[in-house]
Amino acid sequence: MLGSVLADEKAGGLNVLTEAEKAEGWSLLFDGKDLSQWKNYKKDGVDGKWKVADGAFTLTEKGGGDILTKEQYGAFEMKLDYNISKGGNSGLMFHVLETEKTPWMTGPEIQIQDNVDGTDPQKAGWLYQLYAPAVDATNPAGEWNTLHIVITPEKCVHYMNGTKYVEYVKGSADWDAKVAASKFSKFLQFGKPTRGHLCLQDHGNLVSFRNVKIKSLD
Repeated sequence: MLGSVLADEKAGGLNVLTEAEKAEGWSLLFDGKDLSQWKNYKKDGVDGKWKVADGAFTLTEKGGGDILTKEQYGAFEMKLDYNISKGGNSGLMFHVLETEKTPWMTGPEIQIQDNVDGTDPQKAGWLYQLYAPAVDATNPAGEWNTLHIVITPEKCVHYMNGTKYVEYVKGSADWDAKVAASKFSKFLQFGKPTRGHLCLQDHGNLVSFRNVKIKSLD
């Protein structure tokens, strides 16, 4: 499935920074070779079900666990490419702390899903149960999508394949009202941290990532 897609990608240009990106302060969270900048939630290493091959890292089967960046980030800009399997589901969380049972009890989740055959009503690029766009700019399952997010105290923005999806202010009155009406209302620390880990979710489905880049805005 994804392996055949990855094999078709040219190695050149993947998981590298342009000179302009370097000058702007971007850094790589994946160099195409290993997951040395990542760890499993509440653990030290990365489970072997997360594998690196063909310029990407892939959750190859259920049980690999959610993985976090070893570093924590406050205000930041991030870009990544993802490739989700047919019917698949995953997610990108931010401001995650390792204080609760699961990452999503502290960190808001940006949904990653096959919007056609996925079963979750929350679609790719949405902030789970909180902010949803009126458009769908995703490519089909088995093709690469680029998710671009900007997270700052003043404004948070999501882009999918260059299309602006949502804009919100974390901790605003509107935010608090939406959280209160969501399943997250029972978790007192949800959305409260202003600095934390980035997290990629094991939802039991095959998913690949590449070109994971970040720029601190602190």
